[in-house]
Amino acid sequence: MSNLSSGVPSLTVAYYLPQFHQIPENDEWWGPGFTEWTNVSKATPQFDGHDHPRQVETLGQYDLRTVEVMHRQAALAKQYDVDAFCFYFYWFDGRRLLERPVDNYIRSGPEFPFCLSWANENWTRRWDGKEHEVLVGQNYSGSTAEEIFADFLPYFRDERYLRVDGALVLVIHRIDHIPNAAELVSQWRVLAQEHGLGELHVIAAETRFGIQPGWYGVDAIAEFPPVGSNTLASAQLLPVKGLRDDFAGRIMSYQRMAKRFMRRRQPSFIRYRGVAPGWDNTARRGNKATIYVGHNPRVYAEWLSHARSTEDNRQGTGLVFVNAWNEWAEGAYLEPDASWGFAFLEATQRNFRPLPASPKPGIGEPSWAWLRSLALAGMGSVLAVLRRARRPVQ
Repeated sequence: MSNLSSGVPSLTVAYYLPQFHQIPENDEWWGPGFTEWTNVSKATPQFDGHDHPRQVETLGQYDLRTVEVMHRQAALAKQYDVDAFCFYFYWFDGRRLLERPVDNYIRSGPEFPFCLSWANENWTRRWDGKEHEVLVGQNYSGSTAEEIFADFLPYFRDERYLRVDGALVLVIHRIDHIPNAAELVSQWRVLAQEHGLGELHVIAAETRFGIQPGWYGVDAIAEFPPVGSNTLASAQLLPVKGLRDDFAGRIMSYQRMAKRFMRRRQPSFIRYRGVAPGWDNTARRGNKATIYVGHNPRVYAEWLSHARSTEDNRQGTGLVFVNAWNEWAEGAYLEPDASWGFAFLEATQRNFRPLPASPKPGIGEPSWAWLRSLALAGMGSVLAVLRRARRPVQ
């Protein structure tokens, strides 16, 4: 049993995306043979030196229907001080999607801890700009708690399932989307006891910035960068060289984002630290992407070290969540690529020796695209203020 208790260093948990294999639904919605690699391969640069399309090294463009891939991933994770994977769990009114990798994992996967994050958002056509077109909707009813818990059970009973201080770790991606969330979580706790599983440690991902566990009846919050950072405080203030005239997204600063998260004060409740090795969703959003320029192993290592230091000092077992192990289409991954090789994995090791600073993005001339980027960041600042003023929906 993966019962990792207090008195040990904090645990580093990396989110794991399963969308690297073909499913009939994606064939219908996006075209035959679609996987996440389809988005990655078609990405085009938006400015001089923009690293696209990303080239995979070592693991190749893997197919997660092959369980041996996960054995290789877990071996890398263990070697470079990642302690567990957190698989996204897609469940819509009893309908599951992208379930094959995690099902293969519990049947014949590696001896490596894992947990689940319920990705409880509507599945929409956001990637091609049609955000209001729902492909699979997420609905809630009085039986939702019991129904999804029944699907959680095979994973909870696996001896590799992650526990902290004796409690099963379960993440909810969008807690604010659940009506009467506290009631649902309370039902889960009762069900866990009834099935002889013991306690649950329910964590809400901070996908709505500034949320608190008391609002929703959960035990903790987990930072989810870059959520909360798409504001002027993290904007890339100088124009980047060669920015395309038709670019309509946001150019942000990775270093400024990292510093903002490191300066964040500890609240009175449990809010686990989160880090991201990068963020650039050009592969999904094209010229409307949010791009954090200047990401590099040195700043990432400093950010991760700060997060671990904070969590090492927590009463009970601390957790650090990395976004992510393999979010290739969002530029947030630890797996080796052609540009950095193993550098981000090496930077994840606790005894990592910092590298020299990487070159900064080239400075370009002011342009309408650059001004538009700053305006979008300014709008993000305004929205952040408005959201802080709103009370949660109970």
